[in-house]
Amino acid sequence: MAANKIDYQLNDIVMMKKPHPCGVNRWQIIRVGADMKVECTGCGHIVMMDRYKFNKRIKKVLERPEAEEK
Repeated sequence: MAANKIDYQLNDIVMMKKPHPCGVNRWQIIRVGADMKVECTGCGHIVMMDRYKFNKRIKKVLERPEAEEK
C-alpha cells in the first residue's frame, strides 16, 4: 500500500491526469466506496471506476467541501 494515501470525500473537486473530451479537467466526486463515481463539471458526464483505477488517474484534489461543525 502507498504511504501517501489520500482520503477522498463526497463532493471533492479533483483534477485527473487527462482532460475530458469536452475540454474540462475538473471532476466532482459523487460516490465514494470500493468504486468511485465522478461527474464532469463541464458537460455533466458521469464515470464510474474502481478505486485502484481512480487512484492511478487522479492528479490532485482541487477543492474540498466546507467542513461541517459537529
